[in-house]
Amino acid sequence: MQSPWSRREFMATSAGLTGGLVASQLVSAPSPAEAVAQPTPAHYPVTLNLNGQTQTLELDARTSLLDALREHVHLTGTKKGCDHGQCGACTVLVNGRRINSCLTLAVMHQGDQITTIEGLGTPDNLHPMQKAFIRHDGFQCGYCTPGQICSAVGALSELEKGIPSHVTADLTGPIPVSQAELRERLSGNICRCGAYSNIIEAVTEVAGENG
Repeated sequence: MQSPWSRREFMATSAGLTGGLVASQLVSAPSPAEAVAQPTPAHYPVTLNLNGQTQTLELDARTSLLDALREHVHLTGTKKGCDHGQCGACTVLVNGRRINSCLTLAVMHQGDQITTIEGLGTPDNLHPMQKAFIRHDGFQCGYCTPGQICSAVGALSELEKGIPSHVTADLTGPIPVSQAELRERLSGNICRCGAYSNIIEAVTEVAGENG
């Protein structure tokens, strides 16, 4: 069947429709001035108890706890590794429990007690876990070490409270400190240098001292 349109008429009509669509998009697109005038994100006052000191910050509601610590309070001991909760380098203690600070928002921790690696000990008065990591060479490059130490402190606290892990065999009594327990509980903290055996030795030593 022969088309009622000639090739020339079809091409001319198509070009006209395309031009019209492009023109309509250009008319509806915001001007540069309008694009700049978009509303800025809201900022909120957030009061945190960081290592025993009160800090009040004005933060974008989307600011992670990790970025609040590093960029706003300049507590850079807490490291940004993967920023996806997969490496554990950003581990801190919140109300005594360890968390990945990259996966939580600062505004969610109004008034919480937050302990970073800087709050565990000082160069003149190291925390027992820090001393044990030094004695057992529980680090090489040291990038993951703050998160490893905070996680280890949190893991021993869980054991003392009788909180089971996936490898806990007996749920009716005290949980013994074993390599299996420690390896399971610290499995969320990655050491790319491979100092795992030394880390376990350090944590085992501190657990024995606490016991």
